Amino acid sequence: MSAIILESVLTCPHCGHAQQETMPTDACQFYYECLNCKTLLRPQAGHCCVFCSFGSVPCPPIQQQQRGCC
Repeated sequence: MSAIILESVLTCPHCGHAQQETMPTDACQFYYECLNCKTLLRPQAGHCCVFCSFGSVPCPPIQQQQRGCC
């Protein structure tokens, strides 16, 4: 079984800026301010957090669900 990935690259849908961030393991992150254009990102409908909507890797709780553990 592979380890949970804690790093994800968030890409702003407004300006295309990409930034690597560390995901929280104990909560979903609902808001993220783009460091380039200052747009406040929120999860898309049906997603639990900004990492699931705009990240290169889904958040740790979703990774755990996809692996069938916990």
